[in-house]
Amino acid sequence: MIRHSGNTSESWKNLPWKQLRRNLFRLQKRVYKAIRVGDKRKAKSLMRLIVKSTPARLLAVRQVTQLNTGKKTAGVDGKASLSFEQRFALSEQLKQPINTWKHKPLREIPIPKKDGKTRILKVPTIEDLAWQCLVKYALEPAHEATFHPWSYGFRTGRSAHDAQKHLFDHLRSRVNGIEKRVIELDIEKCFDRISHKSIMERLIAPQGIKLGIFRCLKAGVNPEFPSQGTPQGGVVSPLLANIALNGIEDIHQSVRYADDMVILLKPNDNAEIILGKISQFLAERGMNVSATKTHITATTDGFDFLGWHFKVQSNGKFRCVPSVDNFKAFRQKVKHIVNNSNYGATVKAEKLAPVVRGWRNYHRYCKMDGSRFSLYHIQHRAFRVFNKESKQDRYTSKKLLEKAFPMVPNSENKYIKVKGDKSPLTETSSTGVSVTANSMTEQPPKP
Repeated sequence: MIRHSGNTSESWKNLPWKQLRRNLFRLQKRVYKAIRVGDKRKAKSLMRLIVKSTPARLLAVRQVTQLNTGKKTAGVDGKASLSFEQRFALSEQLKQPINTWKHKPLREIPIPKKDGKTRILKVPTIEDLAWQCLVKYALEPAHEATFHPWSYGFRTGRSAHDAQKHLFDHLRSRVNGIEKRVIELDIEKCFDRISHKSIMERLIAPQGIKLGIFRCLKAGVNPEFPSQGTPQGGVVSPLLANIALNGIEDIHQSVRYADDMVILLKPNDNAEIILGKISQFLAERGMNVSATKTHITATTDGFDFLGWHFKVQSNGKFRCVPSVDNFKAFRQKVKHIVNNSNYGATVKAEKLAPVVRGWRNYHRYCKMDGSRFSLYHIQHRAFRVFNKESKQDRYTSKKLLEKAFPMVPNSENKYIKVKGDKSPLTETSSTGVSVTANSMTEQPPKP
């Protein structure tokens, strides 16, 4: 039992977070193993144990109030943050029976899209987010045991770099990638059209958790489509989307990251037949293929996926570089900081560093040669601004520039992909530490 003293802030900070994560991981691993051997009864019993456990409740509150990127976005109740006392109170509130939780209405925030349209981000309250996170801790290991190995989005131990490496393995010169085509699949309003019935039928969970998830889905429902849609601002929404779309990879060789998907076609593959099967698969789940955004493209013409531009050159070599849209968005962020007159060169350097480091880390396995992606011109512009604003010598401005544009080692196509259906939940090392995704290597396919 976790006890806290009168000094609530110190009590919260001094909680044994590593030990709590270790205890939760131990339970999640048992759920994963039970599903792998087909023992759903044991798995559901363990899932009930997770949602009742103190480590899971405290970690769920910490996740939504301190760690999530959207932690400062308020729901309909206007709460954007919780004090330490309120965090402990919320943890106690999560003790109530899981099937009695009532979801509040969602706050709707319009988000502009690249095509000029808007999508509605539906944000739950902090209390509902904590409940969803708690339930996710129980649901995730069960479904991780059933997910397809070619699915990489929003999964434990997998990342966009695994999807990038998957495309490299299947489009490189060794496997005649120059002869292949791809289907750039776009699912029309995926999160808004997922059938509630399809999610509930595939959900592996005790009845109490299922009831709570059903109420969660109904809380953000569109009046025009009362039996469809999952709120995009929810913690559990990406997991529910993966549950509904799981199995689409079996139709044909492909790679999927959440609702973004690329299907790989050999010269003799019939694209129309494959698209027909995919359309049927999606129709059973309430979704449709977007006819205007779905394209069949030759690998030599290149295509965009997850912020990268993939292309097989005329000599057969595979190339991956940051996409035009991704580079433009990054450049706008940098320009906004550099040209801002509200703060000086030192503050600008501090604000630029995480933006540049994050962008370079994301693209570190691309071909980043040339002045464009080495950021030479952007650095030169920043240096001139720093030199003007700092009113000091060029040496000081150069030091600020080095701080603002940290270097990251580039290793083109050297990422080691997760092997098949391996997961950090699969096994532990002799020291009891979970196996990382990058240690589970996969051999590239044979031509």
